[in-house]
Amino acid sequence: MLQRPRRNRKSVVIRDMIQEVHLKPANLILPLFIIEGQNQKTEVSSMPGTYRHSIDNLLREVESCMKLGLYSFDLFPNIEDSLKDKYATVSYQKGNLYLRAIEEVKKNFPEACVVTDVAMDPYSSDGHDGIVENGAILNDETLEVLGKMALAHAEAGADIIAPSDMMDGRIGYIREVLDANGFTNVSLMSYTAKYASAFYGPFRDALNSAPKAGDKKTYQMNPTNSREALIEAQLDVEEGADFLMVKPGLPYLDVIKLLHDNFDLPIAAYNVSGEYAMLKAAIRNGWLDEERSIMETLLSFRRAGATAILTYHAKEVLEKGWLK
Repeated sequence: MLQRPRRNRKSVVIRDMIQEVHLKPANLILPLFIIEGQNQKTEVSSMPGTYRHSIDNLLREVESCMKLGLYSFDLFPNIEDSLKDKYATVSYQKGNLYLRAIEEVKKNFPEACVVTDVAMDPYSSDGHDGIVENGAILNDETLEVLGKMALAHAEAGADIIAPSDMMDGRIGYIREVLDANGFTNVSLMSYTAKYASAFYGPFRDALNSAPKAGDKKTYQMNPTNSREALIEAQLDVEEGADFLMVKPGLPYLDVIKLLHDNFDLPIAAYNVSGEYAMLKAAIRNGWLDEERSIMETLLSFRRAGATAILTYHAKEVLEKGWLK
């Protein structure tokens, strides 16, 4: 045998020498949940080790992460039901929980990269990402709300705005609103291929944002489809996106690779709440090795072509020294 691939696996030094992908703190974005109050830190029951933070605790959490070398954060608000309405009007009202959180993080840690979520569901009394009329989601009418929300985020100091709603045309609409108001340097990370997935349950628990009726299959993608993601990505590129995201991550590694191979924009992957929860459950039951299973999961996103990984594991892999 002239070729013996095992020769390149015979020692740690050689294995490290030919390693094809690497994971760095700069590749990681930590999602963080925000609640009202003072000195509040409540664990999400379906996401062990993940918490909802009041703004004062959020600042402490951001500071502790930055000391570890983690600088990127995606914020998500848990809004009281009494503030929700059909048109998600609180989403862009001055002084709301979310805008205060963005402002405080950027004021205290200007070097942090703050990613913000644009979608109606955390603020909507219907729990959907768009305006609901007679059971249907209104696409074009929703764009106006999303534009107001994105502008409010930019004014509060957001570095990257991430529309997660899956309305048609929203990247172009938001880009026009931001540019017209002088925010040409605010990036857009589009949820390009966001699937109607079974893996979002713990996230919706964390934010109390589940739909009150129906499902999201008329606007989120069908899990059977991958080539459709090329259509979504092409539109996002033409409309001014700066990143293309695939969500969820693990069941859609093929889609991450598909977008990576066909487009030159950076690809983001969302290692979603259900993926996190099932891995944590297996670890707690002693069925999987913690470090190896988590690192193998994160490296799979890099191998598929993701540059940015939104993951609830971000802080722990740095705390435990797993990035070598």
